[in-house]
Amino acid sequence: MAAIPHQPVDNRNIRFSLDRAELDLDQLIPLFNRNAFWAQNRQREQMEQAIAHSHPVVSVWDGERLIGFGRATSDGVYRAVIWDIVVDHDYRRQGIGRKLVETLISHPHLQSVERVYLFTTHQRGFYERIGFVENTSTTLVLHGRSLEFLTPASEERQA
Repeated sequence: MAAIPHQPVDNRNIRFSLDRAELDLDQLIPLFNRNAFWAQNRQREQMEQAIAHSHPVVSVWDGERLIGFGRATSDGVYRAVIWDIVVDHDYRRQGIGRKLVETLISHPHLQSVERVYLFTTHQRGFYERIGFVENTSTTLVLHGRSLEFLTPASEERQA
C-alpha cells in the first residue's frame, strides 16, 4: 500500500477563538494525549479548573475539529505565564502555533504586562523566533508539595 503524501492544510478554514465556552474538553484531552508528551493523562476535572483560572484561553479550530490550544495566567500588570501550547501534528509548520502564541500575548490582559514567562522542553527555538529570550534568573520551583509545612505549629494545635 503506497503512502499518501502529506497535503498542506487549507488555512482559510482555520479559526482562532477566545471564547472559553466554545472549548470542547472532549477534544482537548485527546489533543494533549496525541500531541504533547508533557501533558499525557490529564484529567478533565483538573483541566476544567485550570481553564477556569486562566485568562486568556485560545482554541484553534478547523471546522468542528479542535487543532490547537493555549492559555495564560496573569495579574494583568507585572507578570504572566503562558501554558499548554499545543498544535495537532497534522497542522504544524504552517504558522498556526506562532499565531496562537501571538494571540495570547497580544490579548488586552497581557499586552501591557512587564514580563511574560513560559516553560518549554524541546521547543526553545520556536519561542525564540517569536521573541522570547532565556531567563537565567528564574531558577526555583516547588514541585507538587503540600503546603502544610507553612502552617505554624501553634495553629495546628488549635485546629
